[in-house]
Amino acid sequence: MLVAVHRDLLVCVTSSGLRGTAGELAHHLLATLGGGGWQIGVGRPHSGPAGVVTSYQEARDTLRLADRLGFATPVLHAADLLVFPVLLRDREAITDLVGTVLGPLTEARSGAEPPLETLEAFFDCQGNLTAAARRLRISTRAVSYRLDRVKALTGYAPTEATQRFTLQAAVLGARLLDWPAQRL
Repeated sequence: MLVAVHRDLLVCVTSSGLRGTAGELAHHLLATLGGGGWQIGVGRPHSGPAGVVTSYQEARDTLRLADRLGFATPVLHAADLLVFPVLLRDREAITDLVGTVLGPLTEARSGAEPPLETLEAFFDCQGNLTAAARRLRISTRAVSYRLDRVKALTGYAPTEATQRFTLQAAVLGARLLDWPAQRL
């Protein structure tokens, strides 16, 4: 195992055969430093010296994405976040998706932010209304109302499989584009 500091990051290089290294490192960091304020980005295994660099870049980019998206998970694997670079590769397409699918939310009485937050919570809680309500600190009825309002405004139902996928991809795109704070 090689541990070094590089550009304000603590870098740990291990063999890909040591699968539990990231979890073990997180455990020791938690015991030593306490919770919060740090995350571990794990790049995919690649062979050779160039592979170490590639893995490092993936881990670094994973941490940047997590910061941008507000992910608080202590250990983030680049392989789990592969969809985000795909979404960002075609900025015009993701901008179009967000504008087309979520744009009508700007017509909501309180603006796009509350319905967008509701969708994020609903998706993060795997469609569990009660858990989403708890996360948002509102009633389950309010979550249901907001989701019905999303369907009325956008034409997409968060509870229907194909429409849910489109909405969830648009919500992820909105996070990446910092929409609605940033205009499309």
